Amino acid sequence: MFPFNQLKTAALLGLMSGLIVLVSYILVGNEQGLYLGLGISAVTTLGSWYFSDQAALAAYQAQPLQRSDAPKLYDTVARLCDRAQLPMPKLFIIPTKSPNAFATGRDPQHAAVAVTEGIIDLLSTKELEGVIAHELTHIRNRDTLTQAVAGTLGGAVTFVGRMLSFGGLYYPANRDDRRGNNPIVLLFLLVLAPLSATLIQLAISRTREFAADEGAAQITGNPTALANALNKLETVGRQIPINGNPAMSPLLIINPLSREGLQNLFRTHPSTEERIQRLQAMAKQPRQLFAKA
Repeated sequence: MFPFNQLKTAALLGLMSGLIVLVSYILVGNEQGLYLGLGISAVTTLGSWYFSDQAALAAYQAQPLQRSDAPKLYDTVARLCDRAQLPMPKLFIIPTKSPNAFATGRDPQHAAVAVTEGIIDLLSTKELEGVIAHELTHIRNRDTLTQAVAGTLGGAVTFVGRMLSFGGLYYPANRDDRRGNNPIVLLFLLVLAPLSATLIQLAISRTREFAADEGAAQITGNPTALANALNKLETVGRQIPINGNPAMSPLLIINPLSREGLQNLFRTHPSTEERIQRLQAMAKQPRQLFAKA
């Protein structure tokens, strides 16, 4: 299943990059649009590769956390990193009572894990271990980089679409040199292209959460603890939503603002109920299938 997810993610990222090229080509109407789209795609991908961690941490006003600030948390992360065979990430604290956490960074050697004050207060030690293990799995699977690139490319599609659509009001949208604009082209640039980019980004995010939950169960040997944590995060998170850049919401362990019905299409995560059910099913399996320590 993991190789399939990797292949699907690569295909979705390629599709999003192609969408940027298509948006540029539609308005410019010649090969210059292709070059423009390729250039924007390359720059945004490279930028997200280098600066994804800084952007995510800044979006939630995360502050560096030293061992002297929270020795118990620091030692917990270190112990789980040892089990997962990962280097110790940088730790950050987010000054909010909303319970949540995320991991970021381009690779395990440049990774960071951020937790909110609310999640530390809310969860038990075992439940917090499950959350940390979930984030470490994202780091191990390189999901943090994938999400950063997807988010940046998605933002680029929206930005290019809006900027070029204004140009379409004054410059030709075809190979002729006739003035005017094409309403269908403008509709695509303003609505359909950004919507398509968002759906691609969300599809990438959802494919990663189940794998991270399973990885957390393997690292801790305790699927039930993460299931209990997710249940608490869903309940309390709705009461105290976290503030930050919506483009970074796929990084969070849970998005409590998701709803059923039509909005289910725009979920950044699978439903919490389904994640809990899967973890509970794992808990019924022999314990030696999960314990790594």
